Amino acid sequence: MVGYIIIGVFLGSSFLNVVSLKTIDQLTLLSSLALAFIGFTIGGELAFRDLKDLGPSIIVIALMESLTAFALVAGAIFMITRNLPVALIFGALAAATAPAATVDVLWEYKAKGPLTTSLFAVVGIDDAVALIIYGFASAIAKAILTHSELSAVSMVLVPVYAILGAIALGGLVGFLLGQVLKRFSGETDHLLVTLGAILLVSGLAIQLGFSLILTNMILGVALINFSRRRVAFTAIARISPPFYLLFFILVGARLQIGLVGQLGIMGLAYIIFRTVGKSAGAWFGATISGAPGVVRKYLGFGLLSQAGVAIGLSIEAAQTFRGLGSEGLNLALLAVNVIAGTTFVFQVLGPPLTKMAIFRAGEAGSRASKEPS
Repeated sequence: MVGYIIIGVFLGSSFLNVVSLKTIDQLTLLSSLALAFIGFTIGGELAFRDLKDLGPSIIVIALMESLTAFALVAGAIFMITRNLPVALIFGALAAATAPAATVDVLWEYKAKGPLTTSLFAVVGIDDAVALIIYGFASAIAKAILTHSELSAVSMVLVPVYAILGAIALGGLVGFLLGQVLKRFSGETDHLLVTLGAILLVSGLAIQLGFSLILTNMILGVALINFSRRRVAFTAIARISPPFYLLFFILVGARLQIGLVGQLGIMGLAYIIFRTVGKSAGAWFGATISGAPGVVRKYLGFGLLSQAGVAIGLSIEAAQTFRGLGSEGLNLALLAVNVIAGTTFVFQVLGPPLTKMAIFRAGEAGSRASKEPS
């Protein structure tokens, strides 16, 4: 993933200018489809039958680490910029974790135990929490930038509309999709029908002002829980890699290298306070919920990776705010550049720290004896 971003940087306006910003804007549909696939895939990992055995501690931990990262990053960015919309959006982006990078490490080392089980659950629920936080933060930031009246009612009702609308739309279509797919057995049929459902909810979400990622995540949640069949997810997984490749290349192409030096303090603050927020929040959530000792000690190390959802939300933020005057355009550029830049750091640090956590917890599988703890 980081390699694709690097390729995009060289192809973008910072170097070769093969892919200009105008071209990127014309390829918004591809980015939106990749975001839809990301949301749908995350939803497929949230089967209630698997989560119910983990107890309430998982929910408590996911809430605490996400909200703590949001609060610390938003506070730090506000102190630096004195700009509330920017602070809210960066706080919301900090709440998300990259499930793919964490899960890859757990699978590679055949990890098993309470820490591993908690990591699988938290990285899935964590993104759902992050999307809800982003829904509120985005609505409030948009109201500020458009100088809308910020009454207590509007601050609550606007995000609630966007979030509940996404849940209702994704849940309804997901339930109907599960019923329709029962009539089919072939993977090709599952692919065509599921892709049609994803395109339908994505188009409606954009038109109605719902979060594209959250709507598709709920679509996946509803499908996996109502149908209990993974064929549709397997089918989508077969066609999604080229879209992810293009998505991350376009993320790199958006990165303005000339602005990176100017964003150093913000980027550093984002990295430090997100790391502290994730680690401290996970420890506190595990402590108050009575989670096992290894979960309290090491879970935070497995929650630092940042990729698909955070980058996806930064692109969604760019698309939302770039048309809202100079302040909105500045927020759009900051979101894309800082998140793309800090993703390099977190993708370098995240997987090794996850590996360290499972080895210290004694949960690595057959390769444990070959690796230093």
